[in-house]
Amino acid sequence: MNIFITGATGFVGSALTAKLAGQHQITALTRSPEKAKKILPASVKTVSTLARYANFDEFDAVINLAGEPIFDRRWTAPQQERLTNSRVNLTENLTALINNSVTPPHTFISGSACGYYGDCGEQPIDENTPPSDAFPAELCQQWEAAALNADTRVCVLRTGIVMDKSGGALARMLPLYRCGLGGKLGNGKQFWAWIALPDMINAIEFLLLHPTCQGAFNLVSPHPIRNAEFNRMLGSAVKRPHFAAVPAFVLKLLLGERSQLLLDSQNVQPSKLLAAGFEFQLPTLQQAISELLK
Repeated sequence: MNIFITGATGFVGSALTAKLAGQHQITALTRSPEKAKKILPASVKTVSTLARYANFDEFDAVINLAGEPIFDRRWTAPQQERLTNSRVNLTENLTALINNSVTPPHTFISGSACGYYGDCGEQPIDENTPPSDAFPAELCQQWEAAALNADTRVCVLRTGIVMDKSGGALARMLPLYRCGLGGKLGNGKQFWAWIALPDMINAIEFLLLHPTCQGAFNLVSPHPIRNAEFNRMLGSAVKRPHFAAVPAFVLKLLLGERSQLLLDSQNVQPSKLLAAGFEFQLPTLQQAISELLK
């Protein structure tokens, strides 16, 4: 297949591109071709703008993983606008190129997040659970709507915390835990929806290759973990104390609205992915930590 990918130099995108490049022809949209050449396989073609395309007739599939990191900065009005533009505007542009095509790509896979659901407490969540009205949920709804306007098969990826020591949340937490500074966040009872990076990559490839799959998919492990249990497992894995609990009010003071990404409880299930026949390699956190920290 001839595949167009955005976000190819990111944490998830670089791993996905490295895997697909061995089997498919890949074109990556990147703001930094120099960085891309260092990170991506030599066979990957890079472009720096969508303006060179009038349509996407030449591509068989589009995978859209680009977006400003949501956790790095406070959600001021200008930052909320940047977060929205980096996701929604780009997705709208990709959709327009698909819709301008005479022979459009047969598949459009586009990012989203479990932030769509907000804080659901103990309630089990599947793809039919309605969205929250918090900022992350509104952002995800706009992002998904832009993708679903494409006149082709669309899969949107409601992703949980992606786990790997090479990047993302786990890479940020490991230094703290190795220094004995790990601990539960808030009361520790909140469910975290998570997925190991190898399963994330395999799930995207699975959706790419299964033409009956469409709509929203929760890309999460079938075993969400409470924060306190996550803390215990990671602390035990690195053989360090892990009792430096951070009260919810401190997180809210330090992080503002971003604290909800750590404190919201999301008991999310990958119902549609499992029903389609996808099999997880690392379904439990214990298995994931053991494998990823080798």
